Amino acid sequence: MRDDRILSAGEKAINWYPGHMARAKRLLAEQLARVDVVVELCDARIPRASRNPDLDALIAGKRRLLVLGKADLAEEPKTRAWLRYYREQGMDAMSFDSVRGRAKDVLARIERAASAEVERMAARGVRKTVRVMIVGVPNVGKSTFTNRIKGSAIAKTGDRPGVTRSNQWVRITPYLELLDTPGLLWPKLDDQRDARALAFVGAINDRIMDQQMLAIRLLELLMEDKREAAMQRFKIKEPELTGVQLLEAACRGRGWLLPGGVADTDRGAAVVLDEFRAGKVGRVTLQTAPEQSAPNADASGKGDAGLNAKTHSGEAKREDA
Repeated sequence: MRDDRILSAGEKAINWYPGHMARAKRLLAEQLARVDVVVELCDARIPRASRNPDLDALIAGKRRLLVLGKADLAEEPKTRAWLRYYREQGMDAMSFDSVRGRAKDVLARIERAASAEVERMAARGVRKTVRVMIVGVPNVGKSTFTNRIKGSAIAKTGDRPGVTRSNQWVRITPYLELLDTPGLLWPKLDDQRDARALAFVGAINDRIMDQQMLAIRLLELLMEDKREAAMQRFKIKEPELTGVQLLEAACRGRGWLLPGGVADTDRGAAVVLDEFRAGKVGRVTLQTAPEQSAPNADASGKGDAGLNAKTHSGEAKREDA
């Protein structure tokens, strides 16, 4: 999927770093001394854009498991390609289906990651309680993930960013505890294509953005790569449309109209975003893994919806727009 557009004239840059995130980052750093394993949860639809570049320095030295969450909303072949890519970078990576994901699969990976420390403590006659921190961007599904592992709804969840505002320890077994943490972005979203990708999946508060413009950009992407599904879902009859005319066509197709037959673009934008996020357009991956991932290869990832790479433990280097 390609999106070579950065910002059009009059299109406001996306940035969101409220005060509670700065506080949450400090609290997270304070808890790290108690943690044995860090589970980094990203969104399988945007595996690159949904990884916080600040985490590398913050959790350096900790055993890390990278989980591509919401895999049920992403395209399976592309998720497999991302897993190969990250494993080639030396990372322990797995995907997780938020609907059918099995807790035992995650627990086995956590047990493996913590095995050295568990064995070290066992040699001293101590049965260690493994403590795991769950980290990720807002609305990536950390609380839902925690509840799936626990097998009950103990962590508060929601379909908007910022539901979790404080650290919450959850005991899974007598010897395993998970720490559910608030979603964290980074202070400045320099790459606006990454920022837009985060906005598409709901990781950024909708209230700070022009929802109509965001929905237009999303529809344009879907019409490039998932045209048949998008035209069927939103009953669009003219595939060549772009910009506000495309959103208006979706409004007419779905009957989102004001008196006099005027397209209700406010309602239309909100529904387009909600339905995409809920997977009603089908399984869609907005970023694809670099084709080459060798250390000296050019893995710029230009074909991944134009969403440039961030550097994460050997990940492709970000290019200038």
